[in-house]
Amino acid sequence: MIPRLTYVINILKNLERNIIQSFGYPPKELALAYAHQKQVPRQSTKFTLKDLVGDGILLAVPKFRRTVEKRWKRKFGSPDYVWKMLVPKTNIAICNECGHHHERGRLCGNCYKRIETETKEIQAKIEEKLGNNKPIENDVIVLYDGEKLPDETKEFWQGKRIVEMKKERPQWFSKNLLQKTTQQPSDSKDVKPTDLA
Repeated sequence: MIPRLTYVINILKNLERNIIQSFGYPPKELALAYAHQKQVPRQSTKFTLKDLVGDGILLAVPKFRRTVEKRWKRKFGSPDYVWKMLVPKTNIAICNECGHHHERGRLCGNCYKRIETETKEIQAKIEEKLGNNKPIENDVIVLYDGEKLPDETKEFWQGKRIVEMKKERPQWFSKNLLQKTTQQPSDSKDVKPTDLA
């Protein structure tokens, strides 16, 4: 029954299209009230991909949020699925500076936080003195209490900006972080074994 109905609808649409093409749009003979208006030809406009797609199509986006159960199964596994055992870490080391534990091959978290807070204090002092709306093009030298400018030529200090911190320099914060080491590289070919115990 439904295929016959769609067949009839298609026939009526084709008939309507043929009538419009043969008599013009709107058809004068079939219109009850017709106001003659001069039709303006359509200007050809170029369509871009943005006009066609817009911002409504998002491809490869997850439709639903993963549940906690599924997330945990992917992370830790499950006895029915794939069992991922929790393995204890054996690469824990003790920091020589502060004594806190950290993974080997990574920075100590406690030491990193100390350096981060000191750096933020220095940045705040630089913004306070030099202003944050201007770009800092010249070198900035940070001096703590009791420190003097090194005796260099005046040309070396020309154009550099000096920021003074009103506290003593922390012991772990080296004065010359970017200075190359003065120790000469070793020429010996002997390799000392480590971690034998």
